[in-house]
Amino acid sequence: MTRIGAVAAHFGRDLDRAVAKVEGIVADARAAGVDLLVLPDATLGGYLSDLRHPDPSALPPGLSEDSYPVQRIRAMAGPMVVCLGYSEQVDDLLYNAAVCVSGDGVLGRHRKVHQPAGESLVYAAGDRFEPFDTPVGRLGMLIDYDKTFPEAARSLAQGGATILACLSAWPASVTDRASRLPQDRQSRLFDLYDCARAAENQVVWVSSNQTGVMGGLRFLGQAKVVGPGGDILARTSSKGGLAIAEIDVAAEVARSRRLLHHLAELAPHAYLAHGTED
Repeated sequence: MTRIGAVAAHFGRDLDRAVAKVEGIVADARAAGVDLLVLPDATLGGYLSDLRHPDPSALPPGLSEDSYPVQRIRAMAGPMVVCLGYSEQVDDLLYNAAVCVSGDGVLGRHRKVHQPAGESLVYAAGDRFEPFDTPVGRLGMLIDYDKTFPEAARSLAQGGATILACLSAWPASVTDRASRLPQDRQSRLFDLYDCARAAENQVVWVSSNQTGVMGGLRFLGQAKVVGPGGDILARTSSKGGLAIAEIDVAAEVARSRRLLHHLAELAPHAYLAHGTED
């Protein structure tokens, strides 16, 4: 059995405060026997404060895998597998990135591929989805808007990942905000994508998210663990919290694929390829 924790929490620009907050969350998760902990996108340094017109003078700090905050979290993880988001600096480029660590080192990494609204004004885009092996099984990572595109999760599942971790800084609607978060259009879509991607690929889906406010963005929370049938096993509200579910990943994935195996029964020859020439 694997105990999986999905985090809903607010993280801002203050790196020292973020590391201290993660230390408390990791301690709580360890006390609860968590094996895999998924923190939100932009855990270290926070997300953008405006999606349409990002302020170039107030961006998240650029870090590397070798920087102190990332290495401090790696050290505190110990035997636990921990996924977290940060802004990765590579020469003059900044990526919205995620890294998966344990006390043994870096297990895997991902750079956000799909970019909403004005995010491309700040971040360079990643160009791949690569699953990797961890002590809790083969895992793949996505970053918020990536989950809107079915092909992203599907490519990780086809690569053998049975657990998909989606780290988000997903806000309420910018153009048509509801008075209460649960009624917001983006709140509905956030949950819909989580459940659909798990069921489509018959995998365990772990969805973390930011909470609170950053500039003009109000984040939804709604962290959750979803089973391979699309059923929500544990979740938080719009406030901070830790959703924990215990599941035999291999057994439940195998059970969901026993009669209907979506990956094995794909028919790619039937999918029309647009824009190709003879």
